Amino acid sequence: MTEKGKTSALQENEGVSEPETTNKSAIAAIKNRRQQQPSAAELVKGILAKDRTSLSRAITLVESTNPQHLKKANDIIQQCLPYANASIRIGITGVPGVGKSTFIEAFGTYLTSRGKQIAVLAVDPSSTLSRGSILGDKTRMEDLVKNENAFIRPSPSGSSLGGVARKSRETIILCEAAGFDTILIETVGVGQSETAVHSMVDFFLLLKLAGAGDELQGIKRGIMEMADAIVINKADGDNLKNAKTAKVEFNRALHLYPPKESGWQPKVLLASALENTGIPEVWQLIEDYLNVVKENHFFDYSRNEQNKFWLLQTIEDRLKTDFYNNPSIKKELKHQLERIENGETTPFVAAELLLSLK
Repeated sequence: MTEKGKTSALQENEGVSEPETTNKSAIAAIKNRRQQQPSAAELVKGILAKDRTSLSRAITLVESTNPQHLKKANDIIQQCLPYANASIRIGITGVPGVGKSTFIEAFGTYLTSRGKQIAVLAVDPSSTLSRGSILGDKTRMEDLVKNENAFIRPSPSGSSLGGVARKSRETIILCEAAGFDTILIETVGVGQSETAVHSMVDFFLLLKLAGAGDELQGIKRGIMEMADAIVINKADGDNLKNAKTAKVEFNRALHLYPPKESGWQPKVLLASALENTGIPEVWQLIEDYLNVVKENHFFDYSRNEQNKFWLLQTIEDRLKTDFYNNPSIKKELKHQLERIENGETTPFVAAELLLSLK
């Protein structure tokens, strides 16, 4: 209770009333337009006209798991396909905390200053419990998101193994049709995403840290064999000496691996996204790589192999979706799960039964 004449901090103020100048009919018209769903042809027209709203709405359709959206999404992709494949696709991966988003902001800002049109497809991890994602990449790239020559699209990884959004491949096509000539794909970086992102990009960039035990991990096979370049990030301040030491160690490790099919010898660079150093050198390295693979025709060969891979991947995804959406499967699956819980059958016998249903 407050003393007489004094005002408590816990009080209720009068709300802000709607100004008289507000045009209620205009508000209703805007809400009505938002509720209307544009046709596939209208969205394609907007994408080709570089309209960000149309591009975003089309990507939402492509990412949707609603079966009703599948045909419309496929129509959009098919119409955009003749305008695709004119970009450079760069995959960027690394462990959480390596500074992927900060690096991409510095790198993307540099590229836009050189007249490039940048699309960033940032994949955020989804919770295995709530299925939700924070989608906070735009917050971490606060300067790049305001750049008129950049487009940032965060997407949830969902149930995709390895942290690459299930529809990232199709999203690339839409962004290319919208006129973006450089596509940056940022992965979750949980250790399983490398194969997926490697199968959809032209250049695979691995970010590493120095002085965090990352040098030993980097010498292991797998991720190192896929990387076209390694950038030791956060090479600044007291960490600069450690970064230079790590560069020597990584270079030694890279020379232990057999030559790449592309004919390219991976390089190690230092960079600091915070101090904006080493960024031009990274782009120059990518340009050098592109000159090599285009001259020896590996670039076209790699794109063809990627298309074959994604054909098989799309078939697998479609078969899985159709299987779980089958009403008979849904009913029997619930029954078999109950039988497994009661110890009346095994997972293997139940799976054979479910797969035999049509």
